[in-house]
Amino acid sequence: MSSRIEQLIDEIEEYIDNCKPKFMSNTDIIVNKEEMDELLRELRMKTPDEIKRYQKIISNKEAILQDARDKAQALIDEATVHTNELINEHEIMQQAYAQANEVVTMASAQAHEILDNATIEANEMRSAAMQYMDDMLAHLEKVITASTQSATSNYENLVGSLNQYRDIIISNRQELHPVEDLETVNLDDDGDDSMEDLT
Repeated sequence: MSSRIEQLIDEIEEYIDNCKPKFMSNTDIIVNKEEMDELLRELRMKTPDEIKRYQKIISNKEAILQDARDKAQALIDEATVHTNELINEHEIMQQAYAQANEVVTMASAQAHEILDNATIEANEMRSAAMQYMDDMLAHLEKVITASTQSATSNYENLVGSLNQYRDIIISNRQELHPVEDLETVNLDDDGDDSMEDLT
């Protein structure tokens, strides 16, 4: 089951894929700022919860180690009981000591093996959880970087297009009016200043 952060990243990618392309452009898109902000806002809210979730997975390492310690101690206790039973038999005292030592040695070896395996498993879980979080955050970084670059490119293209239209309008007006009358027309036209503000 995917996490909410993964779902949000998928939603952002799907939203970007479904955005309308800019007029006469194969790469630029039109982004609704409010919708994008809402997706990013929810992403910021969910990220701490996901991090806590993976911290909980990492913390299970101690539970695994404690379980291994308990199993190891149970083996040693069982071996000790068995040793005491053997020692209590007078006729086979020497044999009991030998068997007891062998049982204790085997129990200790099994206990060490359990602890070693539990430590390896816990470290692998921790590494996997950290790698997963790092991969997810790296993917999120790429999505946000792409969105930022797209928004910046859209704005620059918009300003460039408006400046081109303004130049065309000025050229058309120059064709409509003689050179000596253009200055008078500029003084009477209040709308021209608003185009100048775009540059």
